[in-house]
Amino acid sequence: MARGFFHAQGRPPGPRPRSESARKETLMKTEVTTDELEALRTEINALDDELIRLWQRRAAVSKRIGEIRMANGGTRLVLDRERAILEKYRTALGEDGVQIAMLVLRAGRGPL
Repeated sequence: MARGFFHAQGRPPGPRPRSESARKETLMKTEVTTDELEALRTEINALDDELIRLWQRRAAVSKRIGEIRMANGGTRLVLDRERAILEKYRTALGEDGVQIAMLVLRAGRGPL
């Protein structure tokens, strides 16, 4: 037989059997992790609901601003304002923030 094929005590290589206390500790960690995982998923769901609510509210406010601007003879878009929003998101979130800002802006102004 090749050297090292079997453990010195005659057991095949691989994980050693764990003690009962190690098994209980792993079980407790799994239970805590499962409970924590469920709590975190619940929090994510609540955050998603809030993001959707905020997204819809922001879009409505932005559309109203555009209506007011146009009713007063202004332009539909204010490019300096859009650039400032893009930069704000870029600064806070990096390059992904720019993509998010573009979607936010589009949701508020509608199709061009």
